[in-house]
Amino acid sequence: MFGLLGPNGAGKSSLMRILATLQEPDHGTASLDDINILEDKESLRRVLGYLPQDFGVYPKISPAAMLDHFIVLKGITAKGERKEIADALLHQTNLYDVRNSAIDTFSGGMKQRFGIAQALIGNPKLIIVDEPTAGLDPSERNRFHNLLAEIGENVVVILSTHIVDDVSDLCSNMAILGGGEILLSGKPRAVIDSIRGGVWSKKIHRSEMQDYRDNYRVILSHLAEGETIIHVLSDDKPEGFAEVNVDLEDVYFATLVGHGISVSI
Repeated sequence: MFGLLGPNGAGKSSLMRILATLQEPDHGTASLDDINILEDKESLRRVLGYLPQDFGVYPKISPAAMLDHFIVLKGITAKGERKEIADALLHQTNLYDVRNSAIDTFSGGMKQRFGIAQALIGNPKLIIVDEPTAGLDPSERNRFHNLLAEIGENVVVILSTHIVDDVSDLCSNMAILGGGEILLSGKPRAVIDSIRGGVWSKKIHRSEMQDYRDNYRVILSHLAEGETIIHVLSDDKPEGFAEVNVDLEDVYFATLVGHGISVSI
């Protein structure tokens, strides 16, 4: 599973749409095994599963009927085979017990699991999921993570997100995208190690924020029990600061700030 991490407007969805053959690039190349994605779109579509950021379905239709419709669109017409595939996918995504309910009664997490079910039709080699956990509550997000992790054991999955924990929890490789360019790539643990010992934290009063921004490379701030904690990037320990046990969030913000990309801190 490959995580593509970046702020809103970084170009993640544009890249996903290009790889899903829904948008033409200005230039460049893309391939999956021996398939030229930009020139042989039909071959790519035969082995592609896609869950876009805005995934719409007919609200009054049941997941079983909707999946049957998608399976026909994939070229599978035999009724018995269609039902067998739909039942298997509904079991895999834990939706079988609600297979005859209207989709508009589903929670956000259930709708996303249905989105994965339709993306798995036809045993794809590549699955693209774009911002799949945005808006999910913690329990739904955890269930969705478990499902993606299971799928990622057998299929190439590209996960596009602005949620850092999605990448740190799920992905063995990642890249940070900003301004339409890859700013950093590697394994999450390796990129975290690359800034270990260089990030420092301090508790400050919120009114002091501008002074610290003027004098330090502040990469992020967060609240802890109502108090403001800042993280700064420095080769040496600044006076009054403590070393941070860095995580992927520190890498993410340090990379954006280091490339002059404005972030809200």
